[in-house]
Amino acid sequence: MPGKRLGRWAAAVPMAALALATIYPLVFTTNVAMKTRREYILDRFSPASSLQVDNISAAWNSVGMARYFANSVIVVAFSVLLLLLFGSMAGFALSQLRFRGSKVLFLGCLAALLIPFQVIMVPLARVMADTGLIDTYPGLILAYVAQFLPFTIFLMTSHYRTIPAEIVHAARIDGNTTYGVYRRIMIPLGAPALLSVGILDTLFCWNDVLISLVMMPSAEHRTLMVGVTSLRGQYSDDIPTFASGVLIAAIPVLLLYLFLQRQIADGVTAGSTKG
Repeated sequence: MPGKRLGRWAAAVPMAALALATIYPLVFTTNVAMKTRREYILDRFSPASSLQVDNISAAWNSVGMARYFANSVIVVAFSVLLLLLFGSMAGFALSQLRFRGSKVLFLGCLAALLIPFQVIMVPLARVMADTGLIDTYPGLILAYVAQFLPFTIFLMTSHYRTIPAEIVHAARIDGNTTYGVYRRIMIPLGAPALLSVGILDTLFCWNDVLISLVMMPSAEHRTLMVGVTSLRGQYSDDIPTFASGVLIAAIPVLLLYLFLQRQIADGVTAGSTKG
């Protein structure tokens, strides 16, 4: 019994410390966003004496945050739709269809997961500039699809491999084509995985700064996360307003996580168990 208690404490203490390290930045940012500039200068760690909602409205109206928010919604929505479409189709092909080179293609997707964006940043920017896609919505959407598609394919392939091959054979006997099997069988059975992967891809695209900064150099087409960084330059001496901008950018992600955290956890473990 003492050994079990010690083991529980050994697991609970690091997890509690990790939770505190994760939650504290959000609490600190919220507290700073509610302060006046004078309160922050006098004591940045003390609780805010009043709720300064004006900081949030100032951050929203100052640098066109509404336009940045709309840009993010447009880009993320189309990127996630394309990722789910291509990822589910590739996952179905790599998991259920037998063709020469399928294993090599899957290993190539795994290898692509190990390539950071910094490695391909300059060649990608050159290609996009030569094709006229720099500073356009399609260019940024294609960049997101290229960056996050290997991850989507990996998870969808792992999930589709848990579906018995007999179901696919039975669908073919019933007269379904390959497209019919994908549309009538794989999409319904893969709906939980598609939801989980879609949430993760949404978080990846929404939180991105580097790809958007490279692909969208003009202020008009900035995404929300890049727009928040411009607050730091404009309000370098007004940290509460900058913190309010950070809070605005974080709220959609927090709400998405709070309401769909179970699906996010399922997406991380998709395909890790069979049956």
